[in-house]
Amino acid sequence: MAFDELIKEVLAYIESNLEEKLSLDILANQFHMSKFYFHRIFAAFTGKSLSSYVLSRRLNAAVRLILQSDMTLTQIAYQLNFSSQAVFNRAFKQAYGVSPKSLCNGAARIEVSDIPQIAKRDIKNFNGELISNFNIVAFQPIAIKGVVFQIDLSDHDFKTKIRAQADQLMASLPAELTPWDKPCYMIYSDCMPGSTKFNVIFGIEAAFESTLPNVYPATVPELLCLTLNYQGDLLEIGDLFASDALKFLKITRLTAANQHIELIQRFKHYRDLYETYDIFVPITPNRLDEEA
Repeated sequence: MAFDELIKEVLAYIESNLEEKLSLDILANQFHMSKFYFHRIFAAFTGKSLSSYVLSRRLNAAVRLILQSDMTLTQIAYQLNFSSQAVFNRAFKQAYGVSPKSLCNGAARIEVSDIPQIAKRDIKNFNGELISNFNIVAFQPIAIKGVVFQIDLSDHDFKTKIRAQADQLMASLPAELTPWDKPCYMIYSDCMPGSTKFNVIFGIEAAFESTLPNVYPATVPELLCLTLNYQGDLLEIGDLFASDALKFLKITRLTAANQHIELIQRFKHYRDLYETYDIFVPITPNRLDEEA
């Protein structure tokens, strides 16, 4: 069984047994592997330790019970295997920024989340560490034209905004360019430190006239990049991708490039938006490699 399919089974098992004890020993035994190996695979595919993931799903289940049942907070805490209501309250507030009581009385609003997606990507064993199998490539210069806008990843509807902007652009293409069956690009730039806001352009490698007010040309220079093919919604697995890239950079002693382009997504077809794509992350060349 492929690692990603195994982890999907693990997450489904966890979700069905949140009321039970879910230790590393128990899960590793359930899926017939050593604790060490189970931990490495789980962390590589979720970007979290088992304990932090189980806690997040128990708190998510608590939100559901508060909103959909008549159970008291004490009953919910003990049903979900918290040692006390005080421990539950503390974990809940740390995760959501509000107390569970605030959710009970309607003073706060929290949405219940589905089981996270597991992204498909190549994994390799590097000196005993499971890491994503990035390649280092030169991203060739391209001139694109596309719709420019800003997104805030903290907004609950940011994916809808991206899709709407992309749909609007593709609908405005002249007849000679439709249907567009070549790659399209999403370029993220200029995120301020500590911010969740990005300037983005969604576009294609073509010149065309457009009546839309926010359509502009842009040139991407040659860049040395980490690249990897993902299957899954990057907007759902962003934390995992970030941990993948940081781990790879640490192991290889490379550093991210200090420039305004921070991330490039290349989609094979517009119809596959956010399903399968190549990711390019600009990096700084190693001085020794340059001298060689």
